Parts: sequence; C-alpha cells; structure tokens
Amino acid sequence: MEFRKIFDTIPEEFDRYRPRYSEELFSDLIDHAKITREKSVLELGPGTGQATDPILDTGCDYHAIELGENLVAKMKEKYGSRSNFSIVNADFITHDFGNAKFDMIYSAATIQWIPEEIAFSKTFDLLKPGGILAMMYTVGDYKSSNEVLYEKIQKIYSEYFKPETEYMQRGFRYTNAVNYGYTDLQKRTYRGRREFNTEEYVAFCGTHCDHLVIPEPYKSKFFDGLRKTVKANGDKVVFNDTYVMFLCRKPL
Repeated sequence: MEFRKIFDTIPEEFDRYRPRYSEELFSDLIDHAKITREKSVLELGPGTGQATDPILDTGCDYHAIELGENLVAKMKEKYGSRSNFSIVNADFITHDFGNAKFDMIYSAATIQWIPEEIAFSKTFDLLKPGGILAMMYTVGDYKSSNEVLYEKIQKIYSEYFKPETEYMQRGFRYTNAVNYGYTDLQKRTYRGRREFNTEEYVAFCGTHCDHLVIPEPYKSKFFDGLRKTVKANGDKVVFNDTYVMFLCRKPL
C-alpha cells in the first residue's frame, strides 16, 4: 500500500492522536488571507479535520479533497451537517475541478505527498488572482523535555524499527513555490506542547505511516519496547512542538 493511502486504515486512531495546530497560527492565517463568509477555500487532504475547524468556523465556502475513503466518512460524520462544508473523495493529482477557483488553498502535512510540479502548478491554476497558498506542518521535539528517555527510546528504534518500506517523502521543498509563479513567500513558526501517557504515546506512534508497515516479529517487539520504556521512566512523554507555516500568493 502507498504511504499516502495508509492513514485510511486507521481513521479513528488518526482522529484521536494526530497533532492539531495553534490558535495563533490560524488567527494569523485567517487574517493574512482575509477569510470571511464570502471567500472560497480548499483544504488538501484534511485527514479527519486536524486543521479544519478554525477555517470552517469562519463561515467560508469550505471545500476539501481527501484520498482516503474512510477518512472522508469520518469528515462527513464530524462536519456533514455544516451548510458551508463540502468534501470530495478523490486524488488531487488527477481530479478535475472544472471551473472552480479558490481564494485560499491550504495543506496541513499533506502537500508533500504530491509531486512538486503538480502541487505548485495545479494549486496556482486553481487559485484566484491574489489567492493564498498556505502549507503547514509540525516539528515534534521530545528530546529537549527528557533527554534520558529520548536516548532509551532511540535504542528501541535501533533494535526493532525495521519497516518494510522506507519513508521517502522528506525531499519536498516548500520554498520552491516561487519557481511556479508564486510571490510574497513567508515562513512563520509557532510553539505548542503535547503530553502523552504511556498508552497515548504508543498509540500516537502507531499513527506514523512507516510505523504501520513494521512486519512481525519486529512490530510487537517495537511497540512493547516503547511501552515498557516509557512506563518505567515516568509514564509521560512531552513534545515541545514547532508549527511551521509557509505562505505565498498568486499575483494579481
């Protein structure tokens, strides 16, 4: 299974454990893009709504495109009663949007799954003149909060983390948007904090795409190792998060 489709196998876990983003980030985004009821917005790959509520709550004409059938079902369960909500179960790479144009297109840890030349050129074409492309992701740091525990967890990774398929999506360059016609490129960062007990941390790790493809017997040993290590070292993992947001604009 492709990594970009694997999250569809765990919709409930994905909804519960994947990180959200800061209120400050969304306040800045809504202000920067001037999102109101009169604006049309497209979210790429919303998952189960980790970055949906603040935008939907503006009353804008919200649209989403999501590859995973089960993730779409979860989105409809959560937001289907909202009059300004619309979602299509399709692949952004091949989907025909017809004559639709948007004031803002945004992605929360999704656009990097799309080949760069398609991601930037297609979003550019779908935006109205002056429209905003926003791309955000989370950098999670649990080393600074407890370096001893971090090193012990790394030993578990060294011994048992042997996924069948290597994660290869780290090459996406957000700054390359300017090579496709975008202007006014900005990078903004925000801070956040997450705290997990042992079972929550193990479950969260189980939502990482490359962790889902660890074969047995390594998979059981890996997650059992994480569980025992965290439990024996305070029953707590604290993430000091950095939320990164790139903003750029289609010229008028």
